Amino acid sequence: MTTVKNKKLYEQLADDVERQIRRGVFRHGDRLQSVRETSAQRKLSITTVVRAYLLLESRGLIESRPQSGFFVNLQGRDAAPEAPVARPARPPVTSAVDVSRLVLSTLRSISVDDAVPLGSPYPDTAAFPSAKLNRYACAAGRDESVRGLRNALPPGHPKLIRQIARRYLDKGLAVDPGEIIVTVGATEAINLCLQAVARPGDVVAVESPTFYAMLHAIERMGMRAVEVPTDPQQGIEVDALAAIARTQPIAACMVMPNFQNPLGFQMPDARKQALVEFAARAGIPIVENGVYNELHYGARFPTTLKSFDRQGLVLHCASFSKTLTAAYRIGWALPGRYRDQVEKLKFLNTLTTPPIPQLALAEFLEREGYEHHLRRVRKSYAQQASLMRNVVLRFFPAGTKVSEPAGGYVLWVELPPQVDAMVLYQLALERGITIGPGHMFSCAGDYRHFIRLNYSMAWTKDIERAVIMVGKLAADCAR
Repeated sequence: MTTVKNKKLYEQLADDVERQIRRGVFRHGDRLQSVRETSAQRKLSITTVVRAYLLLESRGLIESRPQSGFFVNLQGRDAAPEAPVARPARPPVTSAVDVSRLVLSTLRSISVDDAVPLGSPYPDTAAFPSAKLNRYACAAGRDESVRGLRNALPPGHPKLIRQIARRYLDKGLAVDPGEIIVTVGATEAINLCLQAVARPGDVVAVESPTFYAMLHAIERMGMRAVEVPTDPQQGIEVDALAAIARTQPIAACMVMPNFQNPLGFQMPDARKQALVEFAARAGIPIVENGVYNELHYGARFPTTLKSFDRQGLVLHCASFSKTLTAAYRIGWALPGRYRDQVEKLKFLNTLTTPPIPQLALAEFLEREGYEHHLRRVRKSYAQQASLMRNVVLRFFPAGTKVSEPAGGYVLWVELPPQVDAMVLYQLALERGITIGPGHMFSCAGDYRHFIRLNYSMAWTKDIERAVIMVGKLAADCAR
């Protein structure tokens, strides 16, 4: 391998393999040597080889396949041989691009049927009442109210809007049905709300770590994210946010106050109120992601930032994707004073939200035992969270720390500093196990020795073995 001054070993290896691909030594679909084979042949560490392959994957030249290895992927690329002239060094991949590619790669890997989806951002669909929902969807297709665009245009189907408003009222928050706008999942709701309050180039404050969907929304709209220190049990530090706001203009704040992904905390009411009061004084709108609110482990439904808002500055977003079905992609927004702007943006962005899923969900909420379903899911998740925490603390390397989720279905794991989560991610993937590498949750690429684990699947021997295997791999990386 040619030595290049000022280049790290993994970059040199990546460049060597890229030259071989460009020269036709490897063609589209060819399998590269395994990580261990390359490590032995080149006399490089496994960590160096994994980093080189991940760099090639970020360049779009190869792809990883669970339990199979790395394969050349030149689909849609010019695979002509490299011209024999000097080229400027490839600019480093930015953290935002790297995060986007890694998230896409992770989501693809969990779709493999035999992969253990510890890295999945989605709840286990086995807990969903899919058969009942599908029957309501079939019946909804025969309903005259879903014909044409009448109930597909914003704000959404009136039956579903009424059920959403009743759900909030049952939980102690009186919501004006006229404020609700039905969207294609919570992701669209978040994107529309952010677009309503900020412009390209604006600075948006986020928790650190934060759910990568928030970062994607900021990236897609050409905005800039500033990360605010976040306590793993109390939530975003309001004083730190205020200090940042004194040094640079903050156009908006995006937070997940209840069962935050990946930390799992429930922000105390006093801090929620303090955050909303600060935002009101500073005139900063808050986009509140409430997708996990129904998955609380405590006896009471958690309060929302919306419940403390007196000026219409909180734009609350939620969906049914984490509690009933992800397939229907139905969410909503309560945009406060920005309601008309969000409705207009919804119309301009996607025109409609499919009416059949809306009506099917409305009928389920009216006729079926939604609360009974939720109680069963919450009980299962709480038990599975305890099981996974205990296994992680027992089988992961010394010094490992884990979160204590108050709801939701994800566990945040801090590994010893010498463990590279990206290397662990790839080693686990080679054994058919997915995990969520920590730097997906930071625009700065932080949290490189952290991982996120999903515990929504029913606890089985296979799940237990997979968690133990990840612990053993982490221990190997820590040596």
